[in-house]
Amino acid sequence: MAGRSEKLEKYRPASDNFEIDEFPFYWVARLNSLYAMEMEKTLKPMNMDISRWRVAMLLRIHGELSISDIAEHALGKLPTITKIVYRMRDEGLVDVNTSETDGRVTVVTLTDQGHENVESVLEGTQSVFKKAFKGFTEPQIRKSNQLLRKLFDNLSD
Repeated sequence: MAGRSEKLEKYRPASDNFEIDEFPFYWVARLNSLYAMEMEKTLKPMNMDISRWRVAMLLRIHGELSISDIAEHALGKLPTITKIVYRMRDEGLVDVNTSETDGRVTVVTLTDQGHENVESVLEGTQSVFKKAFKGFTEPQIRKSNQLLRKLFDNLSD
């Protein structure tokens, strides 16, 4: 068992044998920052930002979500997501209504303009995704998702 533990030491920041280039979260953080910069640069000319893009994409996928569900999926704070949703409502991108089944819940859907906006932005951002996944096979993408999901699940416990 000691051999296995020693092999893992280069991945533990507190270890004397730590190697930052081997630390997965170093790469996750760098990737997330670079992705955000690329997307912001691509989204800005389309009058969109990453926060509104996340909300719009979640609604495109799910159809209707409560503000709490959006916050959960986007890993955002409820007050922040609420502000984003109401800004999007003021821009005509989403409708905000009280749930028919629970008056305490606010549900959000894309408007026709919101759907058009999402489709336009999807076309405009394809270059980012093509660049990011250049040279990847489908099994490599699946495996990457599997490993990232496991890290996420471990931290969610």
